[in-house]
Amino acid sequence: MRVVLVSGGVISGVGKASSAGLLLKTTGLRVTAIKIDPYLNIDAGTLGPLEHGECFVLADGGESDLDLGNYERYLGIQLSRDNNITTGKIYHEVISRERKGTYLGRTVQVVPHITDMIVEWITRVAKVPVDDSGEEPDVCISMLGLRLSDIESAPFVEALVQLRHKLSRDTDSSFFNIQVSFVPLIHGEEKTKPTQNAIKQMRSAGLIPDLIACRCDATLVDGTIRKIALSCQVDYEQVIGVHDMETVYQVPLLLHEQGLLHRLRAGLDLDKLSISPAVAAKGSALWDLWKKTVIVPKDTAPVQIALVGKYTSMLDSYLSVIKALEHAAMRCRRKLNLVPVDSEHLEAPTQKKNPAKYHKAWQIVCEAHGVIVPGGFGSRGIEGMIACAKWARENKRNYLGICLGMQVATVEISRSLCGRPKATSEEWVDDINSKDAENHSVVFMPESSKEYYALALHVIDNPKFLLRLIFRQLGGTMRLGTRPSLFQPGSEWSKLRALYGGASEIHERHRHRYEVNPERVDELEKAGLHFVARDETGNRMEAFELKDHPFYVGLQAHPEFLSKVTKSSPPFLGLVAACAGMLDEIFDEVRREGAATNGVADF
Repeated sequence: MRVVLVSGGVISGVGKASSAGLLLKTTGLRVTAIKIDPYLNIDAGTLGPLEHGECFVLADGGESDLDLGNYERYLGIQLSRDNNITTGKIYHEVISRERKGTYLGRTVQVVPHITDMIVEWITRVAKVPVDDSGEEPDVCISMLGLRLSDIESAPFVEALVQLRHKLSRDTDSSFFNIQVSFVPLIHGEEKTKPTQNAIKQMRSAGLIPDLIACRCDATLVDGTIRKIALSCQVDYEQVIGVHDMETVYQVPLLLHEQGLLHRLRAGLDLDKLSISPAVAAKGSALWDLWKKTVIVPKDTAPVQIALVGKYTSMLDSYLSVIKALEHAAMRCRRKLNLVPVDSEHLEAPTQKKNPAKYHKAWQIVCEAHGVIVPGGFGSRGIEGMIACAKWARENKRNYLGICLGMQVATVEISRSLCGRPKATSEEWVDDINSKDAENHSVVFMPESSKEYYALALHVIDNPKFLLRLIFRQLGGTMRLGTRPSLFQPGSEWSKLRALYGGASEIHERHRHRYEVNPERVDELEKAGLHFVARDETGNRMEAFELKDHPFYVGLQAHPEFLSKVTKSSPPFLGLVAACAGMLDEIFDEVRREGAATNGVADF
């Protein structure tokens, strides 16, 4: 076993762990990843997007930290819920074992029981295959998502110290620690004290840095590097600078130039591993493709897309959507200009209270080449999304609706073209058990419990529900994970299907509780809304499209979760290509690449 621990927790979003994993993979190695989070939640499924950012959905339905999305996007791997370790998961497992009598009456303590569970979890998950080879990974990248000084970090730090000691005794195993630190620039001087203190604290906790990655605004001066190396008791070559790049996807290029792969090769004894020429050539091809993809000329034409959502005050809530658009823009060799729009600002109440904000929001939507309405929950801002979907439909502007974005477009067409002016979703009505089914164009999934979700909606406004929540399962109660969608007979004209290479079946990830009312499908299709893809039963509407529109597409799934840096998500690629006026060109490219394999597209 070879483990690379990336610790520090001072700054996120620079792709440090993902970049290290990518560089290892370009040599032909099989790489997996683990993210350690300190919160007591079992997973990220019940965390609010405005507090924690996006909840990333995995193939097995696991609701995880958004960093696992970065690992999958960079490394082209498929992780599971066990690749996200939380304090809640660890304590839950230990307590469950204690209740079963596993510990034979012994006193259960943080040391050794919690720390042993952490080590056991890491060593187990690190051996699980995550790519098409089906073989055990060569290296596991482990990201400790908290600072060493945080009180929650103590059990994990102790466990990682034990893991390092354990692996150091095995000649076929190794442990390599990358400590990330911030070097601020104050009045033109690069300050090294924060890094010195961080490394001192790290050593006192029992962890030894094998490499110090210094996050900085610009290239570190040589004197700063030497000062950090001397004061932190490491060699000069063990200090590298990670300065700002044009895009985060170019960070691996920067780290490669600074010799990170060389340091990893030596620290992990990678020369002991036998890599076949064919596998090594595949890794080299990945590196060539990566460099070709992420380096886009600065003078490329811009594509402006309006992201109309309800969580725009924290764009990490839509991280995978943003990344998928970036991937598509790189594929189209265009510069993405993404402009967030709070959907509430498109509504009549805002027009009355703050007309300047209202007109600015609509100006952004009208000037954009295209609009995307992503997923979300609750009724806030819905009327603004519906108005936006209507404007895009009537004005032949490019539109992509994801999950909630598909539902609001369906409701809009029900209101405008199906003679149902009061059409709505069961999610947006005050009484979740309302019997006014005639107005419900979107309904609650029949196999789910409405009571559970009703409690989740109202607990904030009515604390008396809190006690009842303790006894009910709210996490993981949605339709989650990878599900098949079948393109319907007669959908050969579909732009969406063409983007998937003409496949008859696609597999995308889902996260939703509501869906299009199957009793309204016939009238919606008569109005021109074609449901080009359904689930295997034929009862769930998975995707729609307007036939006489440049690009008007909706999906119940979340295709953004499967977008990769070197393989952009088809629906997002279609939106960006349509906005760039090159949709036919992309269709030709997809046909040449043969995206469909045996009629099934797994992205």
